[in-house]
Amino acid sequence: MATPPPTVLDRVLAIGQLLQLDMERSFAGTGLTTSRTHLLWVLHHAGPSTQRDLAAALEVSPRNVTGLVDALESTGYVSREPHPSDRRATLVTLTGIGRGAMERMADQHADLSRALVAGLAPDHADALLRGLEHVEGVLARLIADAHPEVTEAT
Repeated sequence: MATPPPTVLDRVLAIGQLLQLDMERSFAGTGLTTSRTHLLWVLHHAGPSTQRDLAAALEVSPRNVTGLVDALESTGYVSREPHPSDRRATLVTLTGIGRGAMERMADQHADLSRALVAGLAPDHADALLRGLEHVEGVLARLIADAHPEVTEAT
């Protein structure tokens, strides 16, 4: 019996596995994980943030963010600073180490984005992006419909 041709889902899963493997190799020895790096990426783009705001942005519980921030603080990527206008709150801020790591990651992100479509005609690259946006939107809706309790909680 012949093997059926790969489906869109097969390709998306394969790409996801490749990206996960690349991240694991890149994070080796850094004290970073995918979750910690996601938090750093949010801080890189949003600037100093409260843990409550980080929890909302990451769609996780405040308790989960506390653990992430504790780990990132202990490895020197972030610091906690007093909030300038709310004495009950603290701001999580990137340190020099954290800023440097995120600047390198942003450069690598841009380089990889370009490399992924190198050799494609511009109209093919645009079509690929539109197709991926469609797949992402459909998948998000399917997940939300299948798990409404999760969508309502976030």
